[in-house]
Amino acid sequence: MIDLTARLDAGLAAMNLPATPHQQAQLLNFLFLLQKWNRVYNLTAISEPEQAVCLHLLDSLAVLPYLSGSRILDVGTGAGLPGLPLATLAPDIRFVLLDSNSKKTCFVRQAVLELGLSNVEVVTSRIEHYQPDPGFDSVLARAWASLAVIWRQTRRLLVNGGQVLALKGQRPQAEIDELETCHHRVCRLDIPGLQAERHLIQLLND
Repeated sequence: MIDLTARLDAGLAAMNLPATPHQQAQLLNFLFLLQKWNRVYNLTAISEPEQAVCLHLLDSLAVLPYLSGSRILDVGTGAGLPGLPLATLAPDIRFVLLDSNSKKTCFVRQAVLELGLSNVEVVTSRIEHYQPDPGFDSVLARAWASLAVIWRQTRRLLVNGGQVLALKGQRPQAEIDELETCHHRVCRLDIPGLQAERHLIQLLND
């Protein structure tokens, strides 16, 4: 655990993301829970805790500087990524974590309970059936669908001036070219310890 703590602390420092010792402990406890439940629920292919610090925690937290507003939706959250790490470091923001897989949302609810996160709601639903009121300032989509599909299915969930934050690996130029009328920005993300490319595509509801 000491090695993981040092690895997380170094990664957060490199990304200029402040975190209290309690928040760092919550993040590492999340990885412990994920590893424990993964034996039965098959939540992630990442089994090594050292890799998980980079690929689950730091990869998720790279989005934090781009969040805006007080209500955030994480679509297709799976095992709670990126929503749970973000909610841990942003306790004043309300997060809704949405997934249609009841086994995964069962894990996420238990993680929310054990981590003591009071700013997270977990919803089991398909995106097309989800009817929230009010809308969201930001919608997160990580490894979920093409940009055009993400925009088509989530735009209705945004408030005026809201944004979709789509997490991608390599720059998805073919998908970007399909965004005919949607204003967007492309941001390259630098994840400490990760050699592979990461990009964030901001789709703007303006």
